[in-house]
Amino acid sequence: MRPGCGLPCEAEAEARVSRGAMAAGGLSRSERKAAERVRRLREEQQRDRLRQVSRILRKAAVERSAEEVRLLAESGDLVTELQGRSRRREGLKRRQEEVCDDPEELRGKVRELASAIRNAKYLVVYTGAGISTAASIPDYRGPNGVWTLLQKGRSVSAADLSEAEPTLTHMSITRLHEQKLVQHVVSQNCDGLHLRSGLPRTAISELHGNMYIEVCTSCVPNREYVRVFDVTERTALHRHQTGRTCHKCGAQLRDTIVHFGERGTLGQPLNWEAATEAASRADTILCLGSSLKVLKKYPRLWCMTKPPSRRPKLYIVNLQWTPKDDWAALKLHGKCDDVMRLLMAELGLEIPAYSRVL
Repeated sequence: MRPGCGLPCEAEAEARVSRGAMAAGGLSRSERKAAERVRRLREEQQRDRLRQVSRILRKAAVERSAEEVRLLAESGDLVTELQGRSRRREGLKRRQEEVCDDPEELRGKVRELASAIRNAKYLVVYTGAGISTAASIPDYRGPNGVWTLLQKGRSVSAADLSEAEPTLTHMSITRLHEQKLVQHVVSQNCDGLHLRSGLPRTAISELHGNMYIEVCTSCVPNREYVRVFDVTERTALHRHQTGRTCHKCGAQLRDTIVHFGERGTLGQPLNWEAATEAASRADTILCLGSSLKVLKKYPRLWCMTKPPSRRPKLYIVNLQWTPKDDWAALKLHGKCDDVMRLLMAELGLEIPAYSRVL
């Protein structure tokens, strides 16, 4: 027994467990309880040592006592583990930080991007929440994004997006498509702003759906209803019926939203077929305002079956780190509207004004 502890030492307990197992072909109840006490004691000792080492590591080296230095020397594995955790936390923190290029550097990068767009044979634009923040629609992973605020325990207020208008970036993309400089747009956004900007339905794949479109899947082909209000007020994960019915067949209408963990099966507005074909034909991809943390899971959009030398050249506009940065031919750290304003000027194109009048 360990003095003053009331528990058998680990070696003794393990030996007794082993002897009991050999004698009876298993563990008795008392042996199982002893083994459990030893396990819990070992875990508590490990937690105490971990907390102690962590406190010492937070001190400056010159402030550590001789006893603390000795403890660190004896706890090499714990020191390595804690230092690794610290590096990972710092790396995550840096990845969440927003970085802005110097104005002159950004202008130089925009000139390079403009040249790439002029020379592209088939340009596809991938868009994320960052292109809609100027329309007062929150992004997800920025400093004030939905996921960021929720992780900090802060509330996220609901907003009426029906009054949101396409941003300068949306209107610029539409003009680039009109000028045949952009062949297709693949969007993760559900806010419907690409369609409001005048971009044709055939030119866009809304991979996660559109919150202003509901469909009747009983009609063949599916009958679409484009609304001026949010159709998702009563819907949720795995619960897509909107509460309205098809005026043609009377069947329940459903929204088109693809939630996390779901697989989108609707032809429209997801338009996966066009997105896949566009990716296969692309020689240039421009990513605007997307963290790419979701898009990276779609290998078809990155032509992963092609050898690296034949994959499209990638250009990224984002204030934060993305998992595709190392693949990019160019990364522009700037707000989408700022970059697109410079880009359209460099290309000599006027940005059309948005009008609610049809």
